[in-house]
Amino acid sequence: MLRPLVVADADPWQDVRARNADWLRPWDATNPAGPSARPASYAAVVRRMRRQAKAGLVLPFVVEVDGRFAGQVTVNNVVRGSAQWASVGYWLDQAVAGRGLMPRAVAMVIDHCFTAVALHRVEVCVRPENTNSLRVVEKLGLREVGYAPRFLHIDGDWRDHRIFAVTVDEVAGSMVARLASPHPSHE
Repeated sequence: MLRPLVVADADPWQDVRARNADWLRPWDATNPAGPSARPASYAAVVRRMRRQAKAGLVLPFVVEVDGRFAGQVTVNNVVRGSAQWASVGYWLDQAVAGRGLMPRAVAMVIDHCFTAVALHRVEVCVRPENTNSLRVVEKLGLREVGYAPRFLHIDGDWRDHRIFAVTVDEVAGSMVARLASPHPSHE
């Protein structure tokens, strides 16, 4: 299940993040200013994200598995005007990884972006070494559109990323249906 992130998610969010710290560290965004630049609290982060969501700039979603907090998919950097695009980032509890949950969650979010949010394009940026995330974009049939050297500050340094994207006109029906298709037509 996907649902909006709320302040009450603090304890389960912190629990999952703590249990998965080593597994997520190589892929987590970091602040180049260092640890002292971290937000004051989880509640402050959620309040900021909810303000940005109300402004239409961010859409933070919780991934729940069997009623438990299992990860997050966030639509970031929503651009309006002539662009109508956004970028999607995600992470998942290692205990539930490998079950096809994240490709489905990202497909659902992309469908939401193309319908309710009325975006034209969605992109996912992945470190070349992140085989799990590369498998997500592969399963979704997202096409590679570029390479960004030293793109994001991740795990303490500026890291290269491969850029994948899909436009609304490339998806016949929905991303969820495309993912479920035994012979996806994502060429």
